[in-house]
Amino acid sequence: MPNDPRRATGQFTPAGVPEDDADMFDLAPVSLWLEDFSAVREQFERWREAGVTDLRAHLSGDASRIVECASRIRVVKVNRRTLSLFGARDLDHLVQNLERVFRDDMLTTHIDELEQLWSGKPHFVSQTVNYTLDGKRLDVLLKAVILPGHEETWSRVLVTIEDITELETVRRKEAEGVLYARGLFEHSPVSLWVEDFSSVKALLDDVRERGIVDFRTFTSVHPEFVERCMQEIHVLDVNQHTLRMFAASDKATLLARLPDVFRDDMRQHFQEQLIELWDGKLFHQREVLNYSLDGSEVHVHLQFSVFPGHEARWDLVLIGLTDITARKKAEAYLEFLGKHDVLTKLKNRSFYIDEINRLERKGPYPVTAIAVDVNGLKAANDQLGHAAGDALLRRAGEVLGKAVEKPFHAARIGGDEFMVLLPGTDERGGETVMESIRQLLEVNNQFYSGTPLSFAMGAATAHESERLEPMLQRADAAMYEEKRAHYDKED
Repeated sequence: MPNDPRRATGQFTPAGVPEDDADMFDLAPVSLWLEDFSAVREQFERWREAGVTDLRAHLSGDASRIVECASRIRVVKVNRRTLSLFGARDLDHLVQNLERVFRDDMLTTHIDELEQLWSGKPHFVSQTVNYTLDGKRLDVLLKAVILPGHEETWSRVLVTIEDITELETVRRKEAEGVLYARGLFEHSPVSLWVEDFSSVKALLDDVRERGIVDFRTFTSVHPEFVERCMQEIHVLDVNQHTLRMFAASDKATLLARLPDVFRDDMRQHFQEQLIELWDGKLFHQREVLNYSLDGSEVHVHLQFSVFPGHEARWDLVLIGLTDITARKKAEAYLEFLGKHDVLTKLKNRSFYIDEINRLERKGPYPVTAIAVDVNGLKAANDQLGHAAGDALLRRAGEVLGKAVEKPFHAARIGGDEFMVLLPGTDERGGETVMESIRQLLEVNNQFYSGTPLSFAMGAATAHESERLEPMLQRADAAMYEEKRAHYDKED
């Protein structure tokens, strides 16, 4: 519909219209407008003669031309529904206030209507916005047709206006809801993945139909089935936080490199997921280790949930990944502090006591222990300060840490006292480790200038059914004997 007011003829029932047809027009439940477009047709002819071929470009170039076309439309008649819809008392009241009905973006819509007539169509359709005389917005579907017998003049055009405000309001709310949901998805501070697990469900259903009952045993015996299921997962979408968390430049890059993200022990975690799905648990959570595209570890708390309404097919699954890397590092550090000496980075006394108790119960025997003491630590502290003494202790940690590898352990159990535990090792093995310590000690002294590092060491071995405490005392005694010999030599 045009934007500017239209002039009425003042004729309420057109001449030549039978009385019963006029009644049907007036009582129709939809808004009806009978209009005269003949002046618009004449304007079109003048523009064609002037060489206009592209009406849209012609009208868009000068908005006054649209207004001119609109002003040439004459309203001949409207029905009661029209007056009621727009809140008008009568035809004159409506026509005199058309600028309040057809406003704002109506000009753009009117171009579409005029273009359809320009192209030779005897009708046009458009969806636009009108306003009642008291300012209420109306979303309307407008349809118009040139009445038979008036094709050459366009003097009678029937226009219907259907109020679709309620439908459009619902549609807008749905669109806003979709936009809101999309915004929540894209900008969530948690990594979100939307995936299709329908092929995985089909594989599980096939296994069940083959009579498999113990699914855990089946997946352990057939790891290739787990791999197949992993390959059948289709990632439908990921959000922006996912890209940042996994150091991906865009979604395509991330999806192309998923094997770099889910690797190493991920198969074991996924096996557990499959078992939970097999047991009917469509929501589950666990902690897993992934990797970003730059190779760094990403510890995540994974939450898996099948979307409501998709339980039968699993074709829509939401996976949330919360980055817990910082927490894991903190936990690892706290665990390290609980079992390690901060200065030397070796195991601490608490770990040493627990390990002695464990070896006493479980072995393996024979168990050899090497008692180690740093010679001259007190003198270094007294003469050079505690910083110099701490430096010697750190060097002691370097030597013992390199000489002793799992399943053996070196622990700092006192100020300058250390103990090396060698499970499953006899006296000869203990001598080999002591020789390795001496060699590394020599290398360490060549690398560091200043006060040389010196150890006093003593070893002892406990065999099957022998208590460890007496063995540790023997190792300690042997160490002190060597320590006395060291100081006697200095004197």
